[in-house]
Amino acid sequence: MPSVVVCGALGRMGMTIGRMVNESEDLDLVGGIDIKPGSFFGVGVVESSQLPGLLEEKRPDILIDFTVADAAVQNVKAGAKAGTALVIGTTGFTPAQRAEMEVAIKGNVPAVISSNYSIGVNIFWQLIREAAPLLADYDIEVTEAHHRYKKDAPSGTARTILQILDEELGERRKQYGREGMKEREKSEIGVHVIRGGDIVGDHSVMFSGNFETITLSHRAYDRSVFAQGALRAARWVISREPGIYGMNEVLDLAGKSSH
Repeated sequence: MPSVVVCGALGRMGMTIGRMVNESEDLDLVGGIDIKPGSFFGVGVVESSQLPGLLEEKRPDILIDFTVADAAVQNVKAGAKAGTALVIGTTGFTPAQRAEMEVAIKGNVPAVISSNYSIGVNIFWQLIREAAPLLADYDIEVTEAHHRYKKDAPSGTARTILQILDEELGERRKQYGREGMKEREKSEIGVHVIRGGDIVGDHSVMFSGNFETITLSHRAYDRSVFAQGALRAARWVISREPGIYGMNEVLDLAGKSSH
């Protein structure tokens, strides 16, 4: 039975993933790491600095990371060095951090990296990719909303939406919010960020023309949708060749991979 270590084990997503791994019949939860030691679902959680030792002791098949960018880079490097397959759901990486992870991963271990593991969001991305060329002359506005504690803005999912739009339409200037007396530019994409309460994750893309508007949207009601996708990726990744994959490959969706 494939064994799993969870990074960020005591956080919101870590607890959800740990619970679902523990409840699964085909995955074995063997440990976790977090800022402080503890335990969850009957297994030990060690401090983040102790990850190399935990990997050496437990020799897990899969390392799942939903933490923060700085920590995730170090976790990826430790996992790749230990030969552990990776599922990375952390967002907010700089280009330099992504490059650092790629060097650690390529030729060493298989890794799935995605800004969103919801199966619905990945289909949502595919619909945006298909719709964008058909609606290229429409004004485009992207809106995302998350809970008050989310740090990166726009969200990784929204950044992937913008990446898809640029790939399909050519790069356009991004207008982050609006204020003052200025008319909207035809070639811009408006980007709007909301933070409040315990919103799990809302994303929408509005294509607005004269006399009509088409809106594509996705709303997550529970973090378990992300955990379900992460576990699906974990089951998939352990049998792959070393390299970086996206959820497009996991779900066998057509089109370009959206990391």
